[in-house]
Amino acid sequence: MPRKGPAPKHPVVTDPVYGSPLVTSLINKVLVAGKRSVAERIVYGALEGCR
Repeated sequence: MPRKGPAPKHPVVTDPVYGSPLVTSLINKVLVAGKRSVAERIVYGALEGCR
């Protein structure tokens, strides 16, 4: 147990394309080995296919 208390939560930054924190958390789940641009391409491609 930490003596200082619980660690503060970082706020989720909104997505620049859709403006949604849910899309940002989805991109973070898809991230593999820190390749954010690849994860963004995958998620945005999937969302464009849903439109």
